Amino acid sequence: MHTPSSTSTPIRRLAVVDLARGVALLAMALYHLTWDLGFLRLTPENLALTPVGRAAAHGIAGSFLVLVGISLVLARPGRSGRWRPYLLRLARIAAAAGAISLATVFLFPNSWIFFGILHCIAVASVLALPALVAPLPLVGLAAALVLAGPHLAALAGSPALLDAPGLLFLGLGATVPTTNDYVPLFPWFGFVLAGVGLGRVALPRLAASAIGTIAPRGRAGRLATAAGRHSLAVYLIHQPVLLGLLYGVAALAGPHPRAGEAQFRREYRANCAEAGGGEAACRVAARCVVERLRAEGLWRAGGGFSAEEQGRAIALSRTCFREAGGG
Repeated sequence: MHTPSSTSTPIRRLAVVDLARGVALLAMALYHLTWDLGFLRLTPENLALTPVGRAAAHGIAGSFLVLVGISLVLARPGRSGRWRPYLLRLARIAAAAGAISLATVFLFPNSWIFFGILHCIAVASVLALPALVAPLPLVGLAAALVLAGPHLAALAGSPALLDAPGLLFLGLGATVPTTNDYVPLFPWFGFVLAGVGLGRVALPRLAASAIGTIAPRGRAGRLATAAGRHSLAVYLIHQPVLLGLLYGVAALAGPHPRAGEAQFRREYRANCAEAGGGEAACRVAARCVVERLRAEGLWRAGGGFSAEEQGRAIALSRTCFREAGGG
């Protein structure tokens, strides 16, 4: 077993790193399951789109990107003729990113993925190569600057040029594009650089420690480690499988009876406030409208009112607004 310094021989593959990647994959699959349930209206609200859900998504993406940096340190491309495995892996990731873009153009034309996490990993895997040999303080400084990039750009007043479609992958503009997965280089490349720095400092010590020799023996641990070892394949397969299963459930069970209610109330309150209604009156009116729509058989999670039904719904809304004291 080698116990190199941060700039010497490559460190052998560590099962504990594969295990960490497998745990991150499980967290990602659970997040996507939550998103799919909400997207197919099998839950009252899409919890993946709530503040807690978004925070979880950011944490999961950040953990993956840190592990990308750590994996680059483990692979050490360029040393002892190790370019071929690196280039093959990079080609697979780039091809998978392109396939996702192409597929989502047809499936979600209004929110297709043009720079998601695989696109970010592919580009970051190239941009991070100098960080494998650069002085560690410089790597740390670069990571901090990239992580802070969007805030610094906002403070400086982002030039309109950065909102051009061809530069949205940077993440430095004021525009947040409509896409199902958006992982721009700023701030996310900073996590990869942080992973490189962490890997260079910690991996030699980890490889020489008892933790570095751990090989999971239980079925769950072995499965997670195997998934982490083949993370790209798991990433590409899991979402089509989940969606395929849940589409079947949705076809049989139909939408949850309260699906869309929370979003409807939020939008009603916002529109009510814009029309001059008070906060309390708008809140009461929103609840009243949902209850009346249900009682009249007009509630549909996915919309689809006829002209006559739309007129009845508007009349109910006005009645609820008046009864709530909105005028």
